[in-house]
Amino acid sequence: MLVSTSFLSSNNIPKDLQKLDETKTDYIHIDVMDGKFVNNKTMPFIEMSKIYKYTSKRLDVHLMCEDTSKYIKDYAKLNAEFITIHVESNNVKENLELIRDYHIKSGIALNPETKVRDIIPYLPLVDLILVMSVEPGKGGQEFIKETENKIKEIKILLKEYKLNKIISVDGGINNETRKYVKECDMVVSGSYIINSNDFEEQIDSLR
Repeated sequence: MLVSTSFLSSNNIPKDLQKLDETKTDYIHIDVMDGKFVNNKTMPFIEMSKIYKYTSKRLDVHLMCEDTSKYIKDYAKLNAEFITIHVESNNVKENLELIRDYHIKSGIALNPETKVRDIIPYLPLVDLILVMSVEPGKGGQEFIKETENKIKEIKILLKEYKLNKIISVDGGINNETRKYVKECDMVVSGSYIINSNDFEEQIDSLR
């Protein structure tokens, strides 16, 4: 199980990023919010781009934005392994192609109420499918247990189309909810790790 750690709930981002850099987390998860697609808004890119003062980890970028093209162009400048956009966002096909033009792995995210079939047109263009197990845009929410069935549905879909994609789950992930996502390939966890005294112990408990 891969672990991507979000610092959305951090009260001291530089310190927590430095601590994460010393752990075995596979990725640093970057939540980017525009204040439109979700109510909250994250720090501007000029501030986010300073992340490499504190960590050398590869980035797993999640764009919770209506118009993702300008954000893709910015975050493609960083050490991103994945850039994920929402199936509910604008110009999905064009923006997935834009991500791939930068030779970065592309992802498609779907909100809790979104049907799995909505991602079918974009499957040839993605490397990762991100299942939101909470409503996007706010850390520390309770895990939605129905996510387990959505993961199973995606696995059936991928088998039907003979495709191999990374399935990632984001929201409310901890050592209790992990049992509901055991069939996925990667988990995104924030509060469970960041609000603990031992980052490595929490990360290990998710694998």
